[in-house]
Amino acid sequence: MDPLAPLINALHAEGRLRVWSLVITVFGDSVQHRGGRISTARLQRLLGRVGVEAGAIRTALSRLGRDGWVESERTGRMSEYRLSQQGLMRFTEATGRIYAPPQIAPIDEWSLSLDDGDPMGFAVGALRLRPSKSGPSSAAFRIEGRIASLSPDLKASLLIPAHRATLDKLFADVSALQRLDLAPLDACAARTLLIHRWRRIVLRHPELPTELLPEEYRQTPRHAVAMVYSKISPHAEEWLDLDEPDMPAMLPAKAAFFQRFKQGA
Repeated sequence: MDPLAPLINALHAEGRLRVWSLVITVFGDSVQHRGGRISTARLQRLLGRVGVEAGAIRTALSRLGRDGWVESERTGRMSEYRLSQQGLMRFTEATGRIYAPPQIAPIDEWSLSLDDGDPMGFAVGALRLRPSKSGPSSAAFRIEGRIASLSPDLKASLLIPAHRATLDKLFADVSALQRLDLAPLDACAARTLLIHRWRRIVLRHPELPTELLPEEYRQTPRHAVAMVYSKISPHAEEWLDLDEPDMPAMLPAKAAFFQRFKQGA
């Protein structure tokens, strides 16, 4: 049985796959820290492992080129892609949020403000609950202080159904990966799928602090992702080192890669 089957099946069960978005995940997770370029052959090998056809990858790259995300160039008979300057500018903030370290210190100060439509907060009736430092300064009403009590039922209600559904899928992926010892290509494919799901959660939903964690979750999503990422990355990086005639080894990893999900990064 394919060890990645649970993750691959989950990916393709979510409706029409946005291959261009998966390609962006690959650039952020496996290309930028390795010199910023990837050959078409390597990209096809990696995404082919998760069931994406070569034609769909070519279509996605063409779209990303038209939209100003990537640029291509040929070196002999080999085609390579890299992020454009515009694409790099779009990456900066998202990368910081995706690979930020898990929470260690407790959050003591919170803000409660009128719901201003900001998705990066948790709805409590018509109000938004956030860690104090992340609250909007322009809210018409805002109060700051400590949380004296927070019942399990209220914690459970803070997650909207769409957020809870994505977290449940994430924890299912994490659970599957914790039990596996993966070969290099499988590890790189698994890391891509893990970060693809995590990236969409981070950019669409508010961060779930330890203090607001519903009772059924034993650890925060970021802690869970960081733990599995650390486990599978060494083998994933081995595959990026692989040197073959149509797929030369990528450049060595930059120092910043080794600080992903770590304090002081």
